[in-house]
Amino acid sequence: MNKKFIVFLSSRKSWTLPYIIFSAIFVIIPLFLIVVYAFTDDSGHLTLANFQKFFEHPEAINTFVYSIGIAIITTLVCILLGYPAAWILSNSKLNRSKTMVVLFILPMWVNILVRTLLRLPCSTFSVPLGEGALIFGMVYNFIPFMIYPIYNTLQKMDHSYIEAAQDLGANPLQVFLKAVLPLSMPGVMSGIMMVFMPTISTFAIAELLTMNNIKLFGTTIQENINNSMWNYGAALSLIMLLLIAATSLFSTDDKDNSNEGGGLW
Repeated sequence: MNKKFIVFLSSRKSWTLPYIIFSAIFVIIPLFLIVVYAFTDDSGHLTLANFQKFFEHPEAINTFVYSIGIAIITTLVCILLGYPAAWILSNSKLNRSKTMVVLFILPMWVNILVRTLLRLPCSTFSVPLGEGALIFGMVYNFIPFMIYPIYNTLQKMDHSYIEAAQDLGANPLQVFLKAVLPLSMPGVMSGIMMVFMPTISTFAIAELLTMNNIKLFGTTIQENINNSMWNYGAALSLIMLLLIAATSLFSTDDKDNSNEGGGLW
C-alpha cells in the first residue's frame, strides 16, 4: 500500500491532487450544500416551497429581472468603452508604451470595495447616488475585465488576415467588420462572461452607491442569509447559478459555432 502511494506521488497524476482537494473544499462541497438547503425546509425535509416562495413574490422576481437588466446594460457599456480601449492598446501605431497597458490593468489589482469608494467624491460634488451612479460604479469596477481579454485576443491575432483584406481592396471599415471583429469575438465573449456574471451577483456596489435604496438580486440573497433564512437564500442562489450556467453554455456554443464557420467572409 505504501509502495503504491509512493509511486502515485512520484507520477504526474499526483500533481492534480492539490487542485482536486481545493475544488472539493471550495467548489464542490459549497455547491452541494446550496442544493441541499435549497430543496429542504428548516426541519430538513425535502420540499419545493423555497422555489414556490420565489415565484409567488413579485418583488423577488422584479428584483431578479432588474438585476439582469442592470447586468446587460453594464456589459453593453463595458463593450462600447472597452473594445476601443483594447484596440488602441493593441495597436502599435497608436500605443508605443507598455506602461499604458499596465495602467489599464492596474485597477484589477485593487480590491473592489476600495474602488467602489468613488462614491465619496460623488457625495462631495453632490452627485445623486441612484441608478446612474450604480451603473457608473459597475462599469468603473468591471471594465478592466472587458478590456484585458479583448486586448489579449487582439494582441495575438494573425495580422495576415488584415493584410489580405487590404490587398483585396477592403476599406478600413470593411477590414474591421470582416476581419478584426470576427477574430476578436473569443475575447469579447470572455469579457462578457467576466463582466455579466459578477454584475448579477454583486451587492456591495449597490449598497455603497445607492445607500441601499436600490436592491439587486445579490442583496436579496445576502439579506436572507443574514436573517438566517438559509433555505430560501440557498434557493435564490441556485436560481442565480442556473442563470450563470445557462449563460456560460450559450457562450460556449457561440465559440464552437464560430470555430466551425470555416472562414471570415
